[in-house]
Amino acid sequence: MVWNLPNLLTWARIMAIPLLVAVFYLPMGLSEPERNLWSTVIFVVAAVTDWIDGWLARKWNQTSPFGAFLDPVADKLMVCTALVALIELDRLNPIIGLIIVGREITISALREWMASVGARASVAVNWMGKAKTIAQMVAIPFLLFHGSIFWGLVDTRAWGLVLIWGAAVLTVVSMVYYLRAAWPELQKKA
Repeated sequence: MVWNLPNLLTWARIMAIPLLVAVFYLPMGLSEPERNLWSTVIFVVAAVTDWIDGWLARKWNQTSPFGAFLDPVADKLMVCTALVALIELDRLNPIIGLIIVGREITISALREWMASVGARASVAVNWMGKAKTIAQMVAIPFLLFHGSIFWGLVDTRAWGLVLIWGAAVLTVVSMVYYLRAAWPELQKKA
């Protein structure tokens, strides 16, 4: 295991997951708006560290196979945790959560299998996957915050729902794209 700052930031994201859960489920004397604010801050900080650790790893030439494995795991764990909390809080339709989590499991397994047959490049991340991630990473904090910002001008609930539905559509479209890209290899190896 490589101990460098990018990997430590990734580990910090993983360690933030229980903190995110604790904000909602442990009795800490926080009001609902305070819980919403703290959960939003935790999620946004985790999302920012995701960008920072990748940037630092490339800039400092500290990329590693372990970091390449751990980074997407940390991202998926944080997103899945937030989605489950949002479903539990009745702020997200369970079908949307199922679509997003199901796609993540499917594509992760597909990438692992494609790597094992030497064809990982055919399912490399593309612009649709990145657009899906951006929509998710904006929608989830909006749904966690669950209120208004900018003097009541922006209803984060409404915008969060629009963005998460958009993310769900991009989730399905990108999954179909990746499966189609992998189809020739799947036919050969099946």
